[in-house]
Amino acid sequence: MDREELRQRAAGIRWFHRIDLGGGLITHGLDDSPAKLARLKLPVSFAGQTVLDIGAWDGFFSFEAERRGATRVLAVDSFCWSGAGWGKKAGFELAREALHSKVEDAEIEVLDLNPNRIGVFDVVLFLGVLYHMRHPLLALEKVAGVTTGLLVLETKVDLLTVQTPASAFYPAKELNSDPTNWWGPNPAALVAMLRAVGFDQVEIVDPPRSWPSRALKALGQGGNAWRDFRRDRVVIHARKKESAYS
Repeated sequence: MDREELRQRAAGIRWFHRIDLGGGLITHGLDDSPAKLARLKLPVSFAGQTVLDIGAWDGFFSFEAERRGATRVLAVDSFCWSGAGWGKKAGFELAREALHSKVEDAEIEVLDLNPNRIGVFDVVLFLGVLYHMRHPLLALEKVAGVTTGLLVLETKVDLLTVQTPASAFYPAKELNSDPTNWWGPNPAALVAMLRAVGFDQVEIVDPPRSWPSRALKALGQGGNAWRDFRRDRVVIHARKKESAYS
């Protein structure tokens, strides 16, 4: 397709990811995807590796894995592609077409992940999904079952002032006024859960921000400053024994 056709088609989609479709056209996604990518501290190259992107949505991280040389990339989603929320699959499909990508796709729920159905992967990306899970430990168990090497987990955290493993429960719309947000584990809980489902090495590679920066953000946002102060996001790399990334 030519650039004008691509621009018009992209303009008709509500994007979550900011994706460079080429020719200077970058989608107007709500998520600052390039900034998040920098925080993930992914390997520079995925050459010779297979990658699974769980909760792929528009596919920014799937296409990035392909760009970094992965031999196979499978993007999976369900909620965001089904239209149950405000997202749809149109962004992923247009980006894949525009980028001439070979990324595969499968519509599947996290709790339905199974090696017999999708295979196993050297690298698994589980980004911004865990806190949407009603059963987070079971979700991590399913994710572990399809991970042979490196799991990259990015998620919301809460109860940052609590040192022992603990998790906040959001029965209604307590987190971002979104009823699909259920849990906010603290970093200690995430590390413990990952070890419980079979990961031997667990490293927090992008920790919550320092006390001063979180305090300033909380004060600037107004509302419940203490609630905002105790929350942030975190990135964790978890590996199994004999991983290529050990």
